[in-house]
Amino acid sequence: MNADLDPGAGLGGPSLRRWSVWISLALVVVLLGSATAVLLAIGDLSRARARLLDVVGPAVVSAQQLGTDIVDQENGIRGYVLSSRTDFLTPYNNGLDRQSAARATVAALNTPTIAKNVAALDDALAAWRSQYADPAIAAVRAGSPVPDDTIGKQRFDAVRIALSSLQAELAIERTAGRTALNDAATRMATTCIIALVVLLIAVLGCVAAVLMHVVAPLSRLREHVGLVASGDFTHTVTATGPEELRALGRDVDTMRTRIVDELGQARERNIALDAATEELRRSNSELEQFAYVASHDLQEPLRKIASFCQLLEKRYRNQLDDRAAQYIDFAIDGAKRMQMLINDLLAFSRVGRHTDQHVVVPAAQLVDEASRDLAEQLEESGAQLDVGVLPEIRGEARLLVAVFRNLIGNAVKFCGENAPHVSVDAEPGEDDMWVFSVRDNGIGIEEQYADRIFVIFQRLHAKDQYPGTGIGLAMCRKIIEYHGGRIWLDTSATAGTTIRFTLPRAEANTPVTVD
Repeated sequence: MNADLDPGAGLGGPSLRRWSVWISLALVVVLLGSATAVLLAIGDLSRARARLLDVVGPAVVSAQQLGTDIVDQENGIRGYVLSSRTDFLTPYNNGLDRQSAARATVAALNTPTIAKNVAALDDALAAWRSQYADPAIAAVRAGSPVPDDTIGKQRFDAVRIALSSLQAELAIERTAGRTALNDAATRMATTCIIALVVLLIAVLGCVAAVLMHVVAPLSRLREHVGLVASGDFTHTVTATGPEELRALGRDVDTMRTRIVDELGQARERNIALDAATEELRRSNSELEQFAYVASHDLQEPLRKIASFCQLLEKRYRNQLDDRAAQYIDFAIDGAKRMQMLINDLLAFSRVGRHTDQHVVVPAAQLVDEASRDLAEQLEESGAQLDVGVLPEIRGEARLLVAVFRNLIGNAVKFCGENAPHVSVDAEPGEDDMWVFSVRDNGIGIEEQYADRIFVIFQRLHAKDQYPGTGIGLAMCRKIIEYHGGRIWLDTSATAGTTIRFTLPRAEANTPVTVD
């Protein structure tokens, strides 16, 4: 198809491969951008959760524990001062030991405000210990007067104030951490929704692009092809869209053009074929007429010749010499042989023309009917017929009986010096076929004549040595091929003759061949 017939040929649109690359790149970019935004939001959420749970939360708990430790210290000093018993110093010492770990956890928050409050608490504790706790312990141990309790109370109140300020700041940090965590979770949810929306828009855009630039041109091309497929071979196929579709449209239109040309040639051939068929029909009609003439008009003179020759021999035999009697015998024999040839030729020509219904029939029944037809010949020759287990086959019983009758008759005829021994067997073959074999112990056939024996009128022996017209095996081959099988001489047989042939199984639906 020329380019000027294709409105899409000059558009220079991108190819399907380029379209696929663009769409793939767009989807990959959108997917990577969405994935990056979601990952960043997840990272922000993870950091906010980690700060709240791993830093702020433990600092708040440690601040509470630090307050408990400080109170234990104050209670221990107070009890020791009142009772002078050293076991009251145990809460004081334990509070000191636990205080360091709790302070370190709080100081790990490491914000300026927290650091300032931790330093103020450290200063207040240091002032309480240096101005009251340590002097009080030393005074009790030395038995001297204890410092004024008012100083201790004032210094410890300063510790309480510093601790309260620290705990209040930690509460603020915890609230800020929760707010940051909630904000991060909100941002992540918003980011996921936006990413999904962007991804959906990108996918819908790609789908719309495919529908507009690929599916729509392909649908239009399908409509054009559908018009041609429906019988409108004059419709020009055009295509738009990507280069591949336009090239496909050109190729389809080129194919349409070739089909139109070949259709015209086929119509011309059909006209010639119709004429040849009519000529063949006329020829077949003439052949039928010839068969009628051969079966009636030609045999009538032969019968007269044979009859009058027999009358001539009977009435004038005593008046004729031996040579004249021999000539009369030759004439009678020739007339009888001519009748046999005409009858066999008619039977050969009618194979496949006057067809009976193909039915399923046991092969053993066919062999039995053939042996009944040959009963006299089998009895005179003393032949032994062995029939194996034969299957059911599909075909025309009348023709298949003729096959077995010819093969068994040949085995009896060409027996040689020994009494005939004929075996009929079957075995599974290929393509829904049975392979039959007819074996004998006769004179055999040389391998060089394996094809010649199935040609009509071909004889391997003189007529005075073995009677017959030379049509029997040709008739068998025509019948077997008419049933969709084949027949051949088994050249591997070491003694006698083995003829093999194939016939369809009973369940097969093998088409017949009509000449």
